[in-house]
Amino acid sequence: MANTLSHANITYRPSNTRGTADHGWLDTKHSFSFASWYDPRYESFGSLRVLNEDRVAPNTGFPTHPHRDAEIFSYILSGELTHRDSMQKKGSESNDKDKFFRMKRGDVQFTTGGRGIAHSEQNEHKSDWVHFLQIWALPWKRGLPPIYHTDTFTEAEKKQKFVNIITPLKAGPSATPAEEKEAKAAKEGTIAIHADLVFSAGIIEPKKTFEYRVGGDGEDIVKSKSNRNVYVHLTESDKWDKKSKVKLAGREDVVLGEGDAAFVKNVNVGDLLTVESSGETNAEVVIIDSQ
Repeated sequence: MANTLSHANITYRPSNTRGTADHGWLDTKHSFSFASWYDPRYESFGSLRVLNEDRVAPNTGFPTHPHRDAEIFSYILSGELTHRDSMQKKGSESNDKDKFFRMKRGDVQFTTGGRGIAHSEQNEHKSDWVHFLQIWALPWKRGLPPIYHTDTFTEAEKKQKFVNIITPLKAGPSATPAEEKEAKAAKEGTIAIHADLVFSAGIIEPKKTFEYRVGGDGEDIVKSKSNRNVYVHLTESDKWDKKSKVKLAGREDVVLGEGDAAFVKNVNVGDLLTVESSGETNAEVVIIDSQ
């Protein structure tokens, strides 16, 4: 396929440049400097600050811990991850999905840390590991009201095209308390984030090609129209042979295997980035597009 982004600067980022740690209960890979792993080449990219690919053992997880001034979301790939706010103990359940939610594949859980929030994330399954991405973005201002949101984005949707999952809060940085509480996103059907950022995901069958539209699908979703930072990550499968691959913008020098990524710079709203599935199995790709 012809190169659709000849003006773009696309840099391949191999999986083996990620930080890794195996704590027994947690097998984690860090795309950006995090915890005890630091690499000055990978501190942030636009608003994107953290992208961890985590696997958590059964009956273990992250106990109640605080967050401040970060936009944090979890994208579930397999298994179950149970979120409880600081008042919910293991074994107790609630009908309020923003206090208790047992997430499975297709679910996305979003947290605005703001001026302070605490929660736990546990794998309460008796035998299965959970595999998920945890992503942090830098908000457009500090001291925001903390909040949770959880939603589901189906396999069927993501097999048709890149699905916008998270888009900026429509009211922007000057949102009123009522607009913050309403949490209306710039694009209907997505989760609102306090950043000029779009998070999207697609599942591409072999030999098929998806197009990602920089800035999201629609008009005026993002504020900054030029020089956006697009990070493309091919998630790992749970199979040992790892056979999915994607080619970006028709370029033979930018072919991602599982766990690989690419930095895409010098792109503007409306530009189309082609992602071709060139491996033997479905490729699950996430894209973080920010200023």
